[in-house]
Amino acid sequence: MSSSTTPEQDSPPGVRPGDYRFVCIGCSSVVQRPRNDFRCSMCAGLLQITYPSWKSERFDRSRVGVLKSIWHGRRSSNALLDRSGVWRFRELLPAPASGEQVVTLQEGNTPIYAMPRSSRATGVAQLYAKHQGLNPTGSFKDTGMTVAATFARQAGCRWVACASTGNTSASMAAYAARAGMRSLVLVPEGRISWSKLSQALDYGAFTCQLRTDFDGCLRLLQELVRHAPVYQLNSINPFRIEGQKTVAFELLEQLDWLAPDHIIVPGGNLGNSSAIGKALLEMRDLGLVARLPKLSIIQAEGANALIRTVHETAGKSLISVQAETRATAIRIGSPASWQKAVKVLQATAGACEDVSEIEIAQAKAEIGAEGVGCEPASAVTLAGLKKLLQQGFVKREETVVLILTGNLLKDPDFTMEFHRGELLSEAKQPQHRELNSLRHPPVILDANLEAVMRALEQAEKSTQSNA
Repeated sequence: MSSSTTPEQDSPPGVRPGDYRFVCIGCSSVVQRPRNDFRCSMCAGLLQITYPSWKSERFDRSRVGVLKSIWHGRRSSNALLDRSGVWRFRELLPAPASGEQVVTLQEGNTPIYAMPRSSRATGVAQLYAKHQGLNPTGSFKDTGMTVAATFARQAGCRWVACASTGNTSASMAAYAARAGMRSLVLVPEGRISWSKLSQALDYGAFTCQLRTDFDGCLRLLQELVRHAPVYQLNSINPFRIEGQKTVAFELLEQLDWLAPDHIIVPGGNLGNSSAIGKALLEMRDLGLVARLPKLSIIQAEGANALIRTVHETAGKSLISVQAETRATAIRIGSPASWQKAVKVLQATAGACEDVSEIEIAQAKAEIGAEGVGCEPASAVTLAGLKKLLQQGFVKREETVVLILTGNLLKDPDFTMEFHRGELLSEAKQPQHRELNSLRHPPVILDANLEAVMRALEQAEKSTQSNA
């Protein structure tokens, strides 16, 4: 059992930072010392972190409400840990041996936006987007990486490593550089956004482009950590999940602790949905929220392993797929955290759905029309909401929060190809003409006033005809 503690003078009675243990998600075995691949030696299931003191009879739930005022008060503090939207919630996280060891880039504290245009289009009166793409490296990965990198440094690791479709590599490389560690990145050759890979290169990562897909990269990494002194920082690492769960704490705080009816999350390797679901269950058990939102997971049709697993095996065994989608962040055919995701869906009575490439492209442009940009994988949330509305799973009078996981600038090629009409040949078909109203390609003009005036008039006419 790992149980390093750092007493907090402002922590309310009953919450003991750092009192945690590792438990297998598959067979529920308590693991005293995790293996380098963070899998159970009994059944090879993934590990998760639990907090025994929270279930103690001495745990005073009436005092947990004090946490809300503590967390709120830290927002005006200039202390290093308080400026992090992750470590601000440190009472509900594993604690490092000392605060000085924390590796942080002031992650978290991301905004929640009302989505009025999408609200009118879908009929959902209360529709919001929580934008994790506004983290330091442009994706939600930072919230988990600060915790995992902190424990990697505490363990004295020289090398950290990840398999990645892009966002994880950027985040890991940044936090490794900040911590003075070396980083190894395994990415699939030709199947990653150069914008994401350029981040990892700039942060000093040793990058290997492998002739395989993401799933092949992850399999190789799992072999590597058993033979080399390398600490892996994929979401298989349970410390990553603990950091990523703080988005749910932050979201509920922004909603004055009134739980929405639905939270909709993109599904790739399924660590993020697992983390948010874990946070929701913990908040309910601790008395921080009165009820659970339904957490739903949306995947691309070409990378829909979870949907097939739930529908064809009732979530009992994984059905892997050969992943193919332009939403590169979720181009994963054999998601590592599928068991955790299935349990989250069951515990929150959520749904899972998949959406087409055209639906993703349209939803991404619609989110952009709100002045809120996102990468393609994030847009599956809005596309999935439309399907869940049609099915009656989501009601128009309910409150819905979309989790946007990545920044618009993560995949500019997708955006430019869409607006130039080069992304999807199917969009030329009559049933997809509505996409044309969402395109805004640049126009090339002579450098004179008359040409610009004519173009402006034409743009005005186009706006009126589409209104």
